[in-house]
Amino acid sequence: MAMAAMDARKKKSGGGGGGEPLLGKYELGRMLGRGTFAKVYLARAVAGGEAVAVKVIDKAEVMGTAGMAPRVLREVAAMRRLRHPHVLRLHEVLATRARIYLVMELATGGDLLSRLAALPRRRLPESGARRVFVQLVDALSYCHARGVAHRDVKPQNVLLDGDGNLKVSDFGLAALPDTLRDDGRLHTACGTPAYAAPEVLRRRAYDGAKADAWSCGVILFVLLAGHLPFDDSNIADMCRKAHRREYELPRWVSQPARRLVSRLLDPNPDTRVAVESLAAHHPWFKRSLSVDSQLDGLLNGEPERAVAFQAAPPPPLNAFDIISMSPGLDLSGLFGEHDKSLREKRFTTTASPEKTLEQLGLAGGKLGYVVVVGKKGVECLPLAGGRLSSGIAAMSVEMSEVAPPLLLVELRLEVAAGDVDGGDGEVKGFGWEQLRMELGDVVRAWHSCEDLCEI
Repeated sequence: MAMAAMDARKKKSGGGGGGEPLLGKYELGRMLGRGTFAKVYLARAVAGGEAVAVKVIDKAEVMGTAGMAPRVLREVAAMRRLRHPHVLRLHEVLATRARIYLVMELATGGDLLSRLAALPRRRLPESGARRVFVQLVDALSYCHARGVAHRDVKPQNVLLDGDGNLKVSDFGLAALPDTLRDDGRLHTACGTPAYAAPEVLRRRAYDGAKADAWSCGVILFVLLAGHLPFDDSNIADMCRKAHRREYELPRWVSQPARRLVSRLLDPNPDTRVAVESLAAHHPWFKRSLSVDSQLDGLLNGEPERAVAFQAAPPPPLNAFDIISMSPGLDLSGLFGEHDKSLREKRFTTTASPEKTLEQLGLAGGKLGYVVVVGKKGVECLPLAGGRLSSGIAAMSVEMSEVAPPLLLVELRLEVAAGDVDGGDGEVKGFGWEQLRMELGDVVRAWHSCEDLCEI
């Protein structure tokens, strides 16, 4: 009965296929939305029953419209590069003679604009805005590290899953490395004017990542104020207002948030802050949500965390690297590092770098840190401007490839003098064993040089 109902909805909505599963793999259901050249349907996998979204693109319409075919190819190429918790995932691409089907992750919470419109003041409390913005910056930092500039960042393209977590979507205007001209810049003016950077509106050469940073600034303003900073039907006038920074944030917005908006809505792209540096350096990102845990129903109230992934694959280890890790060849004592074994731990894993860092980030909710990318690389920094525990200022994370898919992960604490306890292999206030338990099955072997030498 349920199958018949789904088939009936599919025929009525124009999904095609005469009731048969799409290429024998997906049962199309009701229409979720439509665009100029595409329709999006709810669907369910025949094998396993997983709910997905299927974007159906008409080949004839796309091929008959200038510039649309490259846009579809760009969207597919960009999404295939990206695997991140806050980027909408492309599962697979199917095609027939008449249509292209993009099978994507289903975001059941709608888009951010609709969610804001449903709120009484069309804005979030600052605590809620921070959590939303942290996830957005996390996603875009990941995209930029992989050579993808979104170029159409706006609330309509930020979806929410059933738990209220963000999913950046619609990469049809995305720029890839092969899009750059000889000057290393982009030259195509695109995007939505109210969210586009001034240099894009003025049709000048621009940096795609810096243009995304401006769009993030507009979104942050909307989250805090409930309206656009520059809203004018005349694009030239809107651009002039942007260059003069003619916007006004409500009085209830904190000074750190105001400074962040100002650094993002900088009309000069050379001095505009990059989203990649925010989590590591801006104090608004480092503030704990321990007193701001309620998000007024928009999100699920989990503690704030900023998990950022490495921009490049871990470097391979050679035989000399592995041998030098043997305790018998550790020369650190010659340089006064007698407590090195208490401050450093290693483990091997077959999980991906992204999965490993994600699990480290989840552990941070219990151990008191966030995982960020700074000048020193990947680090675990304390919440609330405090310390991971007594005397511990930070923990660095380094990954190296031993032999695919085996990775070596090295954790190193930066400890203040006098905070090493020589009795139980622990640094005062920090339990390595607790961290090991929180990492779960990500850890294959904990601090075992012998395992490495046997590989």
